[in-house]
Amino acid sequence: MMEEIMTFLTDYPLGYLATVGRDGKAKCRPFQFCCMHKGKFWFCTTSKKEVYFEMQENPWVEFCTTNPLFEWLRLSGRVVFQHDPEVEKMSANHPIIKGLHDTEEHPDLGLFYLEDAVGVLTDFSGREPRRYVL
Repeated sequence: MMEEIMTFLTDYPLGYLATVGRDGKAKCRPFQFCCMHKGKFWFCTTSKKEVYFEMQENPWVEFCTTNPLFEWLRLSGRVVFQHDPEVEKMSANHPIIKGLHDTEEHPDLGLFYLEDAVGVLTDFSGREPRRYVL
């Protein structure tokens, strides 16, 4: 189960992250899966972005990505911000992160993983969605 989710995220890391805005309204923006580390699904942003503050106030989010066959993955959970040097090194290789900073150091990097994560893989075939508690 974890392998199926991980394969989908690795093949299609760019998706959309839904949060609850500080105004209480739904927000959705492009986001990219970072990596799997110690059994957790990691993402990152900067501590200067509105999304960072939104997740501080309401940590429940959902990430959604799709493939060219119109299969999609919804990954939801509770955001836990945590600095992890190994994840920071992994995230430094992402072009988006490289473009945010002029140096190798990323002092504003907001690393987070999803706790109490649930993954749902589905498509338009009519079969039941595959739901995984991760």
